Amino acid sequence: MYIAAATDRVSIAPGWSRAAAAEIHRLGEVPAANVGDALQRMTVVDGGIRLFTGHAALLGNALTVDVRSGDNLAVHRALDEARPGDVLVVNGHGDITRALIGDLIGEIMVNNGVVGAVVDGAVRDVRALSAMGLAVYARAVTPAGPFKDGPGAIGVPVAVGGVVVAAGDVVVGDADGVVVVPRHRVREVVDAVDGIGEMEEALRRRILAARPDRPVVTG
Repeated sequence: MYIAAATDRVSIAPGWSRAAAAEIHRLGEVPAANVGDALQRMTVVDGGIRLFTGHAALLGNALTVDVRSGDNLAVHRALDEARPGDVLVVNGHGDITRALIGDLIGEIMVNNGVVGAVVDGAVRDVRALSAMGLAVYARAVTPAGPFKDGPGAIGVPVAVGGVVVAAGDVVVGDADGVVVVPRHRVREVVDAVDGIGEMEEALRRRILAARPDRPVVTG
């Protein structure tokens, strides 16, 4: 860690599996809505978790963190466990009084190859995070900083935006929001998304074909 703080109250789960980039890249090429449809819309993070940075594309493996409301010590410790392509997924218990991620944590994320974050809580320094190329979704923004006392847990299942996320699940985000793909269903979803896109395109063609001609306005 880059901060001097005791972490004896932060627990770390045993190692978890991550999907390889080649295994999941297709999920980053289609709308998050299509990914959600492939999962029967059951693992779509609620709309209260919104994008706060200019970079909307998010695809990676969940690095899960459970924190006490308003305290980000476990987030700092979690970044020591990060691997390139990870996404921080933080259960901040919906507390929006103190930001759990800011520009300094963003710098550490960039150093470690973490591509973004989904926070059921608040963040700050969103312009700086955006300039770093990070996709950051959260419930709110506040300038108030966090405590760093713990406790917390890393690599455990967490609840974020009404969805249970396990470490190593795949997180997909775009301008519409975030979808979580359970690790054991990645292949199923990859195989399904193209068919969903084809069905939507066929329906779109029928809608456009039925559109009445509009008179041309001149002068």
